[in-house]
Amino acid sequence: METRLRAVLPDHELIRLYQQMVLSREFEESCAEQYTKGHITGFLHLYSGQEAVAVGATAGLHKDDYILSAYREHAQAIVRGAEPRRVMAELLGKATGICKGKGGSMHLFDPSLNFMGGYAIVGGQFPIAVGLAFSAKYRKEDRIAACFFGDGAVNQGTFHESLNWARLWELPVLFVCENNFYGIGTEVHRSSAMASIHRRTCGYDIQSEKVDGMDVIAVYKAVKYGAEKVRETGLPYFIEATTYRFRGHSMADPAKYRSAAEHEVWKSRDPIPAFAKSLLQEGIATQAQLDAILTTAQATVQEAVQFAEQSPWPSDSAVYEDIYV
Repeated sequence: METRLRAVLPDHELIRLYQQMVLSREFEESCAEQYTKGHITGFLHLYSGQEAVAVGATAGLHKDDYILSAYREHAQAIVRGAEPRRVMAELLGKATGICKGKGGSMHLFDPSLNFMGGYAIVGGQFPIAVGLAFSAKYRKEDRIAACFFGDGAVNQGTFHESLNWARLWELPVLFVCENNFYGIGTEVHRSSAMASIHRRTCGYDIQSEKVDGMDVIAVYKAVKYGAEKVRETGLPYFIEATTYRFRGHSMADPAKYRSAAEHEVWKSRDPIPAFAKSLLQEGIATQAQLDAILTTAQATVQEAVQFAEQSPWPSDSAVYEDIYV
């Protein structure tokens, strides 16, 4: 860590960040197990390895701020405040799910948390985020729209249109690129003429920065600064967080396009044990406390699975509900 942790946040907040990362990891690994058993069907994109981005970024935002994401959004929804049991129920397609079993893995949504959706269409969240920011500005509300997306989305037309619109109309959008270096199986250097994604914003006169997405404190500081900058200026801001997914693009992807050596290098930078080491070194937590956090997270996830398995399927008549809002 670049700075001593206590200089950034109080002990209980630092421990909360660790709890959220551990819970997110345990939830995702359980999802993989449920998928293997056939309880989760369709596509399933896991977040293991990228927890520092969701946790650090969410901590740097206000509760009233909008959050939008792509289809790798389970952790972001849970960190934002969604109940793990309702998220798991949604993944199993049950009526008790966060979207009544109608959204599934890629379409988590909870407006009560200002979590305005995961989007399965690559780049689909960009114009929605800009629209929400326009709404906030029009209503003179003290809120911003934080838009999360992967490196695979930056060649979409919506990316360029939305950055242009956000800057031209001076809208409060915080763009957060989770650059895990692979758009499905294509490395960013093979798909982007400008592989340093944050540098692309110069074409739209948007201030940007690059941050270590495997360091939860670095992400927190970057997002907190960026969000405050957006509030102060009313202008968009862009963050590129370099991170790594430990699993394939989806559960159907064996990720053979990545070398074992590359994977091991990034695995050695796992944000969870790295943060645990810092908490121990600074005397913020004991090993017994960290062990208890893991036990609690595992129990929470186990309870979520049991809740989801025991929940009812949506009724046949539910197909005619929620068509219009």
